[in-house]
Amino acid sequence: MGEPATASAAGRKTRVGPYEVGKTIGEGSFAKVKHARDSRTGAVRAIKVLDRNHVLRHKMVEQIKREISTMKLIKHPNVVQLHEVMASRTKIYMVLEFVDGGELFDKIVNSGRLGEDEARIYFHQLINAVDYCHSRGVYHRDLKPENLLLDSHGALKVSDFGLSAFAPQTKEDGLLHTACGTPNYVAPEVLADKGYDGMAADVWSCGIILFVLMAGYLPFDDANLMRLYKLICQANVSCPPWFSSGAKKFIKRILDPNPDTRITIAEILEDEWFKKDYKPPCFEQGEDVSLDDVDAAFNDSEGMVKRETSFTSQCTAQEIMTKIEDACGPLGFNVRKQNYKMKLKGDKSGRKGHLSVATEVFEVAPSLHMVELRKTGGDTLEFHNFYKNFSSELKDIVWKAESDASKKQTK
Repeated sequence: MGEPATASAAGRKTRVGPYEVGKTIGEGSFAKVKHARDSRTGAVRAIKVLDRNHVLRHKMVEQIKREISTMKLIKHPNVVQLHEVMASRTKIYMVLEFVDGGELFDKIVNSGRLGEDEARIYFHQLINAVDYCHSRGVYHRDLKPENLLLDSHGALKVSDFGLSAFAPQTKEDGLLHTACGTPNYVAPEVLADKGYDGMAADVWSCGIILFVLMAGYLPFDDANLMRLYKLICQANVSCPPWFSSGAKKFIKRILDPNPDTRITIAEILEDEWFKKDYKPPCFEQGEDVSLDDVDAAFNDSEGMVKRETSFTSQCTAQEIMTKIEDACGPLGFNVRKQNYKMKLKGDKSGRKGHLSVATEVFEVAPSLHMVELRKTGGDTLEFHNFYKNFSSELKDIVWKAESDASKKQTK
C-alpha cells in the first residue's frame, strides 16, 4: 500500500487508514484540516494533512517529531487532543479531536465584547492549557483567534499547540507567514527576530487575546505593517474606560514589551484579578500512550511506502483474528488484542530493536474484510521477511478475485 489515503470505488470518500475523510474544514498556508470519521467506532475526528517534504526540507524533523510526541502524551481538557499520526510518501496525517462549537471569537463577532467575568473564565482555561504545555516543554508560538475553539459544552480548547513549528517561519519565507498572516498577536521580541523565549512570547499573545475579549477590538492595530510593528514594540496600551482598575493593571503587566520583566504564568496565577473564581483543571493522567505511530511517520523516507500492506478476506473478523494469532506463535511473535486491533511484537531484537506490527481488521463490504498490517517499530527489511512468512501461513483466508483464481486454474 503506497499511500494510506485511498479513494473508494464510488469515488466519493477518501480513506486514510481506517478513517473516512470528508470535506476540508480549515486551511492554512502549510496544512489542510479535513473532517473524518473513524470507520471502527463511528467517532468524528479532524485530520490535519501536512506536506511531508516541507517538514523534511526545513531540517526540523527532530524538533517536530519531539513536539508531536509530546503533544500525543498531553491529555488536557483545554487542549485539542492528538490521537494518532500516519504518513504516506508525500503527506503526514495528524488525527485530532474534532471540536464542534466554533471559534471563541465568533462569540465577539456575533454578540460583541464579553463581560469581565465571562472573559476571565475563558482566560483561566487558556492559561491552564498554556501552563500545562509549557511544563512539558511545548510552546505554541502562534496563539491567535483561529486557535481558540469551543466544544459543545462551551469549554475552551486550544488547537495547534506545539504544531506551529510547521508554519514556514524561516527567513527566506518571511517571519510572519503564519497560517493566518496577522502579526497583531505576536510579541515584540518575536518581531525583532533575535531569538526569543517561547514562554514569554505565549504570555504576550494571551494578554492580547484577553484585551480583545473584553474590549471587542485590538490594542495595537494599523493597516500599515511598519506602523503596526512600531506600535507593538512601543506597547503603549490604552485600556477602555469600562475595564476595572484590576484588569487594567493586570493587562499592562502582561503587555510589557520587555520579556525579562513581563509577568510570568506563576505570577499570573497569583494575581488578584485572575484569582477571582479560579478553579484549577481536573483531569485524569497517566494513561498508557504509544509513540510507535509517530516514529513510523517520521522514519527516513526510504521504506516509507513499504512499511504497510493489506489484504482482503471473506472470512469473518473473528476467524481472521484467530488465524493471525495462530500464525504468530511459530514466527516468534507475542500478540496483544483489543477489539479488532492486534499488536504483534517479535521476541528477538533485530537491527533496529524488536519488530512490532499493528494489525487491524475492518469491514469494507458485507462479508468482505480488509486486514491492514503496519510496521510500527523495527527494521523495514525484517518486516518484509516477516510478512512473506506470515502471508504464506494465511494463504487459505486471503480472498482472490475470480479472474486471479481462474488464471491459476488454467495454468
